[in-house]
Amino acid sequence: MTTPARTRTLALLIFPEVEVLDFAGPFEVFSVAGEVAGATLFDIRLVAPTPGIVHATGGLPVQVTHSLADVASADVLLVPGGAGARRLPEEPVTMEWIRTVSARAELVLSVCTGAFALAAAGVLDGVPCTTHWQFIERLRAGRPGLEVRERVRFVDTGRIVTAAGISAGIDMALHVVGRLHGPELAHATARAMEYDWEPQTAA
Repeated sequence: MTTPARTRTLALLIFPEVEVLDFAGPFEVFSVAGEVAGATLFDIRLVAPTPGIVHATGGLPVQVTHSLADVASADVLLVPGGAGARRLPEEPVTMEWIRTVSARAELVLSVCTGAFALAAAGVLDGVPCTTHWQFIERLRAGRPGLEVRERVRFVDTGRIVTAAGISAGIDMALHVVGRLHGPELAHATARAMEYDWEPQTAA
């Protein structure tokens, strides 16, 4: 398996009531891909306005290591969903950070209702996207200009990739690994995770 030329920094936004699998699923994929490849493919940085313990859904405590100010740019930005994601548009500092990092990133990813934050930041203007099936109509109503696709696991527009609900983030992350490092590594990562995965054509 070919070793990649460089490590990509990946900023993973964490906030109160973030959906656990929305961030933990992709985190596992990107981490295991590195283990399988025998190289650090992604330098994953958990980011929040203030470092420390942040409680995810179900009360799970997550130790966040970086503040927004610590991570002014990243190769990949991932905004997960959860009940707290729908409150992110009311947080101007976080929204400005999303805009700034998105503008500089090679890839911008969201899972589930993380799409609401990307939409509010203007990142999804002019590109198709998706979110959890329960919130598709709410996203359409809140942003009438958006093309929100349904009954898909993820939508890949090139630089921006949005996933549907929760477990779909794992499919999206495997797809991203395949894009960046080849399908062989993506399949080997899924096998290592005991994840029954069939590559899908991005919607």
